[in-house]
Amino acid sequence: MAGTSTKLKGFIFLAVLVAAFNLRAAIVSVGAVLDDLIHSFGSSGTVAGLITAIPGFAFGIFGVAAVPLAKKIGLTGALTGGMVIGLIGLIVRPWVGNVWAFVFLTGFVVIGIAIANVLLPAWIKLHGGAQIVVLMTVYTTVLGVGQTLGPLSRLFFDGEDSWRWAIFVWAVPAAVQVLMWIPMLFLKRYDFPQSPATKAPTGKIWTSPTAVFIMLFFGIQSMNAYIQMGWLPKIFVDAGVSPSNASIGLAILGIMGIIGGFTMPVAIARTRDRNLVWFPVAFGVSMFIGYVGTWLWPAQGWYVWSFFLGLGSLCFPMALALIPARTRDPRVTASLSGFAQPVGYILAALGPFVVGSVYQAVGSWSEILIGLALGTIVLAAVGFRATRKVMVDDELLAAIERQDQKQGNT
Repeated sequence: MAGTSTKLKGFIFLAVLVAAFNLRAAIVSVGAVLDDLIHSFGSSGTVAGLITAIPGFAFGIFGVAAVPLAKKIGLTGALTGGMVIGLIGLIVRPWVGNVWAFVFLTGFVVIGIAIANVLLPAWIKLHGGAQIVVLMTVYTTVLGVGQTLGPLSRLFFDGEDSWRWAIFVWAVPAAVQVLMWIPMLFLKRYDFPQSPATKAPTGKIWTSPTAVFIMLFFGIQSMNAYIQMGWLPKIFVDAGVSPSNASIGLAILGIMGIIGGFTMPVAIARTRDRNLVWFPVAFGVSMFIGYVGTWLWPAQGWYVWSFFLGLGSLCFPMALALIPARTRDPRVTASLSGFAQPVGYILAALGPFVVGSVYQAVGSWSEILIGLALGTIVLAAVGFRATRKVMVDDELLAAIERQDQKQGNT
């Protein structure tokens, strides 16, 4: 934000803040009322699995389109358009009487979130100036705030249709977001990063090993995050925990996300590589403990296991912070975000759906929790490689040079 006025810096700060707040609340609020929602529609566990999987699938599908869309109408235009579509879904979705209409409008809700997931890091990289780390800290921290508050909305509504109000209330901050970003269209207009005169790292993003491992790290941790957001309250309730306490358990995950959002961008910027690589290993061990505890003693220690799962979920803000931290050129940031997040979210979407299908088939959480615990070993190993301090730009340039040399020799 160097060279911009104090008022514009403040406006950019607030724009990032409101956008980040709306990235999770509308999703996790559904997980907290999933039992009531399914009962109201008379649907099955498989449909419940589909509902919890929609965010991941939509993030993957629409995330792929985010960068090409931004090239046509600019980062700010794409972000604002997605926010308007999401607001429409949030306003209408709670009041439909058919589960498939609910599923369809959930797609509307997550379109805007999918676009923001991919483009907001690139927007920050382009407009953040000297305050990129500060804005990424705001982004990941406030994202955790939204995730924390999302499931708590059910505590403020009673009655047969309380679940509808519990998810409708999140249309209010979404409307504030739209009102905040529409003026940004006039301030930023077309703002996709232009190609510099010097040689640019424009190779295929998957030729960078670091980009691939960031994608895998993002995907595996997102799969765990969406399984937890969609199913953890039901796992606790089935074990005898009250619905209110189950919602609090999910909120504990969000509180840990706030801590992670505040600390991870700074940790990545300041920690030496040889020390940073152990962070995802520690987070993986914590998540392993949380899953095993939830399997063996869910009712006795639901708050403890929520804490360990939440500590493990610090992988999420770490993965987000790695996207701008491991790139130099804003176009590479957009490319990495457009690769890691959509592909990662498609991997993540399979998790909640498989969990719902397996639970429908076996009627038990034990096998599912054991499988999730074993999966944290893979998460730790992939995260170990993804956090190495290697710049994606350098790997792309090296891949281009190798290709040029190969063509020169033939």
